[in-house]
Amino acid sequence: MANHNIPRRPLGRTGLEVSVLSFGGSPIGGIYQSVEEDEGLKAVHEAFNSGINYFDTSPWYGELRAEIRLGKALKTLPRDKIILATKCGRYPTHFNFDGEYVTKTVKESMERLQVDYLDVIQIHDIEFGDLDQIVKETLPALQKLKKEGLVRHIGITGLPLKIYQYVIDRVPEGTVEMILAYCHATLQDDTLDTITPYLQERGIGIVAASALSMGLLSNRGPPEWHPAPKEVRETCAKAAAHAKSKGVSIERLAIQYAFQKENVSTVLIGMATPAEVKQNVQAALEALGKQENPDKAKEEEVMKEIKEILKPVHNQTWVVGRPENN
Repeated sequence: MANHNIPRRPLGRTGLEVSVLSFGGSPIGGIYQSVEEDEGLKAVHEAFNSGINYFDTSPWYGELRAEIRLGKALKTLPRDKIILATKCGRYPTHFNFDGEYVTKTVKESMERLQVDYLDVIQIHDIEFGDLDQIVKETLPALQKLKKEGLVRHIGITGLPLKIYQYVIDRVPEGTVEMILAYCHATLQDDTLDTITPYLQERGIGIVAASALSMGLLSNRGPPEWHPAPKEVRETCAKAAAHAKSKGVSIERLAIQYAFQKENVSTVLIGMATPAEVKQNVQAALEALGKQENPDKAKEEEVMKEIKEILKPVHNQTWVVGRPENN
């Protein structure tokens, strides 16, 4: 039986109510480490049964694998109880924000996901493209799909925060209905706060992804390809080791911190196994005060120490995409 203790919040003005913890589909595509398909499918079902209703993926994750697996897993669940988001523009081997091309690939994504509409379509990592093309071509192409009923809501994603205002200021109000910002609502970097008032004023839903900063704030550490500068990687590793020495997992602290941001619609966390889902649900419920946390005082103490360790690299980000978009 689903445990609906996970609170829901509105996703901007879309009319959608999303669980404050949402399911990031990249790990089931095996982008961090290899994942058995069966484990991934079970993770999706565990999430749904825990009260998570927002599932996010992209063709780019695991060379289409993440979409295919999520599609298989969701097929046996009630479609009207699921809010499904995927992306376009970034693909396994290339970027292409051309209007006709994204129209074609959105339909391909729907086939992989085995659905006849998408709740949310997002333009993926727009900092790698020409932002004026996103405004003049990509967004209008998606709006056409919206008129046809194939997609219900439209969003944009990316790392540098300045890209959001640039695009949103140049399109009619309501065109961009949500954003997915990652690595900016974390223990190491909370600069998402700087654009939140701007987004809220416009009724734009905010998905805060990657509370663990793509593995920086984890005991396992980031994958080889992680773009963070050496100093950031080393300082985060030091913070993780310190938490561990105190008997606290940095992952738990990072997740708890993310849930203190009440102005985001949902915190999107990548999950690959049922065990990870259970851990994240528990951490979220404890952070939100919905469940008793016996280690609360100790964890708050260690959180303060971690923030101290991270001070030298606090709010340091990295450059991705075109230089002019950073």
